[in-house]
Amino acid sequence: MTEIPEHLLKRSQARKAGGDAAATAATPATIPAGAASSAPAVAAPKAEVVPAGPPPAKPDVPVVAAYKARKKIPVWAMVTLSILPLWVFMYVLALKPVEVTASGPLASGAVVYSNCGSCHGDAGQGIGTAYPFINGAVTASFPHIEDQLRWVALGSAEYVAAGVQIPGDPNREGGPHIAGASGGVMPAATKGLGLTDLEILEVICHERYDLGGAEQGSEEYALWCAPDAPAYLALETGEATFDNIHEVVAEKGIMEIGRVPVTGTTAG
Repeated sequence: MTEIPEHLLKRSQARKAGGDAAATAATPATIPAGAASSAPAVAAPKAEVVPAGPPPAKPDVPVVAAYKARKKIPVWAMVTLSILPLWVFMYVLALKPVEVTASGPLASGAVVYSNCGSCHGDAGQGIGTAYPFINGAVTASFPHIEDQLRWVALGSAEYVAAGVQIPGDPNREGGPHIAGASGGVMPAATKGLGLTDLEILEVICHERYDLGGAEQGSEEYALWCAPDAPAYLALETGEATFDNIHEVVAEKGIMEIGRVPVTGTTAG
C-alpha cells in the first residue's frame, strides 16, 4: 500500500472541511411544525400612489381675457362714488339761502295790511291818490311813528274836520302832505276798519320796516316794532292804549298819541 504524504493528507482534510461548511450554509434551516404560525408576517411595502394633477385650464375667450386684464376700481373709490349723491345734496342745501321768518309786529302787520293794499299797493308802491311807502317815503312823511299811528287811527276826515292840515312833518322835503288835498280819503282804522290799537301798530310797523325799508336796528324799532319791544308788549297785553301809552312806557320818552288830531312833528 502506497503511503500518502502527510502534507497532501492535511490539504485534503482541510478542503473536505471547507466543503462541508459550505453545504451546511446552503441548506435552509428546518422550521418546526407550528412555529410558522407564531411568527408575525411581514407585509410587503405598498407601492406609493401619486395622485393625478388637475387637467390644464381652458384658455379664456377674448372677452373674458379683456375683462380680467382691465384695471379694477379700488374699493375706496367705490365708497366715495356711493356717497357722492349725498354730498351733492348737502352742498346744494348749504347754498340755499336761509329764509328769515318774521315774528312779532312785522309778522302780524303783514296780515293786517290786507286792509291797506287795495289803495297803497301790495308792495307799498301807492295806487292812484294813495301815498306810497317804498324807498323811505313813509318815514319821510312821518319821521316819528306816533304821528303816523294817530293819523291812521283817526283818518283824514277827522283831521279835515278839526282844521289840522299836516298830520306829518311840516318841513318834509318836497312839501308836507296835506290832509284831504290829494282827493284821497284815509279811512279811520279804528272806527272805519274796526282795527284795534295793537293792529294799527302792527300794520304801521310792516309799512315802515318791511315796505319802507327803515333800519331795524334803530331805537324806534327796538321800542315799537321788535318782538320784545316795550310799547308793543304793553299794547299786546292790554296794559296800554293810544290814550296812555306815553305814561305806561314813560321812561322811553314816547310822545302822546291820544284821540285828537294834532299837527305832526319834524324830524330830529
